[in-house]
Amino acid sequence: MKKTKRGWKIAGIISGALLLLIVAAILILPKVLFTDYEGLPTTGEYGVKQTAAILIDESRVETFEKDGSKREVPVYFFYPEVKAGEGDKKEFPLVLFSHGAFGYYQSNMSTYMELASRGYVVVSLDHPYHSFFTKDTDGKTITVNSQFMSEVMEINGENIGENEIIQMSRSWLDIRVADMGFALDSIKTANQKGQTAKETWFVTGEDAREEIEYVLGMTDVEKIGLMGHSLGGAASVTLGRTREDIDAVIDLDGTMIGEEFGYENGVYALYRESYPVPLLAFSNEEHHFEREKFGSMYVNNVVLENAKDASYTYIEGSGHMNFTDLPLFSPPLASMLGVGDVDPKECVLSMNRTILKYYDYYLKDKGDRAEWCLNY
Repeated sequence: MKKTKRGWKIAGIISGALLLLIVAAILILPKVLFTDYEGLPTTGEYGVKQTAAILIDESRVETFEKDGSKREVPVYFFYPEVKAGEGDKKEFPLVLFSHGAFGYYQSNMSTYMELASRGYVVVSLDHPYHSFFTKDTDGKTITVNSQFMSEVMEINGENIGENEIIQMSRSWLDIRVADMGFALDSIKTANQKGQTAKETWFVTGEDAREEIEYVLGMTDVEKIGLMGHSLGGAASVTLGRTREDIDAVIDLDGTMIGEEFGYENGVYALYRESYPVPLLAFSNEEHHFEREKFGSMYVNNVVLENAKDASYTYIEGSGHMNFTDLPLFSPPLASMLGVGDVDPKECVLSMNRTILKYYDYYLKDKGDRAEWCLNY
């Protein structure tokens, strides 16, 4: 990853040659790399159930295609297994998760499972054409888009200006923020009406539709948390600024590029308005020390310093991919993308404990605020 004029690295952007190698490996060996990983043992009182659907956004044309098709957003639910009748209490807050660039919905499986076991409904999105692979309503496998890959390669080149980087990354965020906002709106509408409109919710069979409607019925849409890794973290931060129904946001080692809107005479134009939603930012060790070095030139610092309620932590010895499950089920691939010397399992467990305490405080009014941060 190249150093830009900004001095720090944009978290999660990898070199073009390495990206092509990784994409090829995943397309050739998906079952070897991704099958049968169910996360770490959970600690909560609930068992965890899963279901899925594909949301069809009739208001957006799919810009990655030329056939006029509408944007589709796969959503994967992880939710508490409760006794008959308990789901009607709507006592389970909602957490929406966005994966990093070239990630996919299972990137943080252990986190979803732990939260669900502790009484949360977690919805992880796939962002088609940004994901390594996903499926559409026709059952076709959708792989990462070549233009998106080319843009990532260009950002890692030497002949690109800061404004170009900002404009390019903004286009990525626009897609993701729209995906997340549409998913939230669809979930809230279905929750209030008690049914999933067939023109919006694509599921395979009425049993699956009933299961989706069941989990929506147990979801408290008055308590909403956002979370994402890398580019997904940046998208979560951006969405948290633009909506009034978000209660807490977590950014897992993502540079908050949505808070930048220009660059002139060596100075970045950033949103200076106070960030309105409680925000917790995780950093890996290298980003932590870059944060200290570049001070107010680093966008994350400005956002956190100006926020009404911000918390920050880093995990010693961590690398960028240590904030996902990837090092646990594919160490060689994780190593190619960037890990530290921390024990991968202990890092994820530590991260998950902090995430749980944070959401418990803001979404369930439980716990001690001082427990959110491992290091300051």
